[in-house]
Amino acid sequence: MRAASPAAAAVGGALRGGGERGSGGGGGPRMESSDLGGRQQGPIWHRKPGPAARRGVIVNIIHSVKGYHSKTIRFLNVAFDSSGDSLLAGDHQGNIYVFDLNGNRFNLVQRTMQACTALAFNLRRKTEFLVALADYSIKCFDIETKELVSWMRGHDSSVSSISVHGSGRYAITTSTDTAQLWDLDTFQRKRKLNVRQSVGIQKVFFLPLSNTILSCFKDNSVFAWEFDTLRCKYQLPTPVEGSVLLYKVFAVTRDGRIFVAGGKSNHLHLWCLESKQLIRIIQMPAKVRAVRHLEFLPDSFDGGSNQVLGVLSQDNIMRFINIETCKLLFDIGSHEEGISTAAISPNGRYIASVMENGSLNLYSVQALTQEGNKPPPPMFKAVEDSSKCTSEANKLTMRVTSGRSEWPWKSKGSKIQTRLLKLQVNTSLENKENKLPGGLNKKRLRALLKGFGEYPAKYRTLSALAHWSAIFAETPYIPLLAFPFVKLFQNNQLICFEVVATVVVNFCQHWFEYFPNPPVNVLSMLENVLAHHDKELLQHLITYSVTSQVYAWPLLETLFSEVLTREEWLKVFDNIFSNHPSYFLMIVVAYIICSRAPLLHCNQTADFEYFFHHRNNLDINVVIKEAYHLMEATPPDIHPQHMLDDFIPLTKGQYPVFNKYPKFIVDYQTQEWERIRQDEIEYLRERQLAHELEAKAQERKAEDEAWYRKQELLREAEEQKRKMLLEEEEKLVEQRQRLAAVKREMKVKELQFLDASRRRFLKYQQDQHQMELKRLDDEIARKVSMREQETAATVQDVEVRRMELESQRQLFEQHLIKDQEAVTQEMKEEVDARRRKVDLEDHLVQRLMEIDREEKQKAQIVAEENLAKAEQKCIDTDWRLQVLHKLRRDDQDREKRYEEIAKLLHDNRVKEAELLKAMREAEEKKWEEVTQKKAQLEEEQKAAAAADEYRKWFLEDKMNDALEMAEKLQSEDGYFERLRDLKARRTERGIELQQVPRSGNVCLNDLSASESSSHMSLGRRREELACQERELMAEVRRLRQKLTSRARTRHPPTRFPATKWTP
Repeated sequence: MRAASPAAAAVGGALRGGGERGSGGGGGPRMESSDLGGRQQGPIWHRKPGPAARRGVIVNIIHSVKGYHSKTIRFLNVAFDSSGDSLLAGDHQGNIYVFDLNGNRFNLVQRTMQACTALAFNLRRKTEFLVALADYSIKCFDIETKELVSWMRGHDSSVSSISVHGSGRYAITTSTDTAQLWDLDTFQRKRKLNVRQSVGIQKVFFLPLSNTILSCFKDNSVFAWEFDTLRCKYQLPTPVEGSVLLYKVFAVTRDGRIFVAGGKSNHLHLWCLESKQLIRIIQMPAKVRAVRHLEFLPDSFDGGSNQVLGVLSQDNIMRFINIETCKLLFDIGSHEEGISTAAISPNGRYIASVMENGSLNLYSVQALTQEGNKPPPPMFKAVEDSSKCTSEANKLTMRVTSGRSEWPWKSKGSKIQTRLLKLQVNTSLENKENKLPGGLNKKRLRALLKGFGEYPAKYRTLSALAHWSAIFAETPYIPLLAFPFVKLFQNNQLICFEVVATVVVNFCQHWFEYFPNPPVNVLSMLENVLAHHDKELLQHLITYSVTSQVYAWPLLETLFSEVLTREEWLKVFDNIFSNHPSYFLMIVVAYIICSRAPLLHCNQTADFEYFFHHRNNLDINVVIKEAYHLMEATPPDIHPQHMLDDFIPLTKGQYPVFNKYPKFIVDYQTQEWERIRQDEIEYLRERQLAHELEAKAQERKAEDEAWYRKQELLREAEEQKRKMLLEEEEKLVEQRQRLAAVKREMKVKELQFLDASRRRFLKYQQDQHQMELKRLDDEIARKVSMREQETAATVQDVEVRRMELESQRQLFEQHLIKDQEAVTQEMKEEVDARRRKVDLEDHLVQRLMEIDREEKQKAQIVAEENLAKAEQKCIDTDWRLQVLHKLRRDDQDREKRYEEIAKLLHDNRVKEAELLKAMREAEEKKWEEVTQKKAQLEEEQKAAAAADEYRKWFLEDKMNDALEMAEKLQSEDGYFERLRDLKARRTERGIELQQVPRSGNVCLNDLSASESSSHMSLGRRREELACQERELMAEVRRLRQKLTSRARTRHPPTRFPATKWTP
């Protein structure tokens, strides 16, 4: 492109030719691809490829989500089961799939809703699997039931690996700060390994076919622990002098004898775990700068001593080498289709790899090992400098060679040639980094160099552009602009640079005048052309605030590489290179106008942005024709052709100077980058000093470790002695336990004997209780019979006493009549006073009778309470329940008796109510008479003084006669024994005694359950006697009232002069 004679069409043809060469080779076998989509189950492949599959790939599995914004969900981790026929895979959205490779079925078994960091099958229960999640927890799920079996917590950082013991009972989970041992039967944590934060853990796992745990730390120390006692068995020694390798990844053969470690180097260390010695150092090809994953490829005929090792390096290619012959057998992956991580089935049939694009590839080992599918030998050479190699390194170091590779078990005795290489001690990636051009973005390129080990081809082109002009080192969209040309001319960097420079000079005119902003002047040209040819579409874009930086700039800065396919892009640039540079802008406007239909339906800024960054269903031939139409129909005043220069090729001899940009801005940024570079140089110098100090520290550390090893030997000897003492103590403890067992047995026999004696004594007590209950039953029956007899005798006595009272009543009535007649004849003048006195006497007698009745009732209640308490104290509380149980049998008889008593009580209440009613009526009448006579009394008080003394004497005489008569009656039958006390109380109480409410009812509820049975008959008889007594007293009162009425009729009242009572 240096000469002006080849036209732009020739350039376009060259581009097309390069593109056709790059896209050749499409005649090979087609790779089967399976999209899981939204399905939860289904077949993995519709037609399983045979051994001739492309590069051994059986199927490529992707998980895409369909919709307006389609996207692919990336797989993160894979794991095989113990049989190697089932594959477990988890993506970054937490979906866990199980792939049955024999049955050709996949199944979505769990949605954890968060990314998984590690996977493993449970070797004991085949349907369970373990998954480590982003929230630092570990969950166990069942594949068949899809249920959560257990949830284990305890880590404070992300879990990087899960190792399951061969028995399936235990598992070890590893994070950067700790490793934890879990019991998979109880899902409880058994032990926890903590380390200092400055050291850190790389990986902890079980060794196959043994009870040994291997722990690898970030300081390159490797320890082996006894699983049962967690005692340290051994530590691998420090690697040989001159091999600086920080261990990052590890692998162990199936027999647990060979241990391989790798890290940020192309060297691999092979250790023999039986002899604890470093037996070999393998140097990978020069393209390998760091090792990211190691795994042995099993074989059915090697007896577990695996010979083939898979090495995944920083270039995302996994190489399989023979560790004995150090030959490269085959590799999988490429720069375009890189591998992120991989897992190999235990049966050695499949390799599952998670690709950089998020898909999952399943490889057939049989297809990879066939001669027809071998990749070409790697083109690398190792420089040899044997004069500076140490003797020990010369004995150990071997490099991987290329050539026709064979499996170890198929070897026919071909001679293996290996060459000794020097271990690069002082070579580091950081030193290489300092040799990069100063104008590039070092922060971005440093990450690429760390990951790939070398700069990709497109960044070499960018480096050349930055050397050409400083503006290109600071322009963020230069990689997008150069990308399609780098893809086309990937085998010739010079042509690629010159093509990009030609495009920048001719088709990117005026782009950098507003740096670091987009070219506003160019975008304004496009907007003017669009406004002239399609005002409606432009108004629609303005309505939704869509500027030219949204609908035009993405097409310009990417040169249509995001919206066009390879063939369409080549066709477009054939026309661009064949026309004036303004045609490039017209192509942009034509693309927008041809897309007006979908654009007019968009109403959100995100939709517009998505449209101009993704491919669309558009006929590119129509766009090209529309661009030619715009070239002809656009007015001259807004046509870009008058503002852009014609096509100018690159000058001969040297490249033209490119300075069409604001130089002061670029110079300022360049100065800042230079300052940062100086700071980095100073940092590297200080780090080199730190490395020297660290080397001295390592020497001191070696001396300290030697001293500590001696101390460890002494400690082990002391531990052996302590162990012997502990064994003796355990034997003594065991003897004591046996003695304690004998004592327990004797104690049990003694307790059995005591229990038998207790039961025999309890039976004896039970028999005694039965006899006592029977005796009590007989006693109760005898007492009931005696009480019935007493009740009958009491009833007879009450009848006799009633007859006597009747006769006394008649006699007393006769005496009263005679006395009344005599008094009437003698005291005609004192009729009124006598009548009042009679009323008062009646009131006093009534009060006396009521007091007597109350005292009798109280005495009765007190006697009954005393009797109940005496009987309660005599009866034992333990026997009371049994007596009550016996007495419940008589409940029916008691209920009948209660009914009779209730009937009698009801009759008594009726009679008492009638008596009270009559008394109230008499009292009301008397109070009326008192009210009428009160005024008359006041007038006659003075005249009644003398008569009052006489009446008092008469009343006292009559009261004495009544008391004497009561005493006489008491001496005869003992019924009125309480009247003796009334005489003594009469003088104290006087006539101002308060009336006490009468209660002639006996409250049966006040008696206890045990007393009710024994006193039922007596209470009933007493109640009958009380009723008879009340009837007799009522009859006496009626008789007195009758006599008083007769006296009044015979002797009318006489008026006396005014008198008054004196004390």
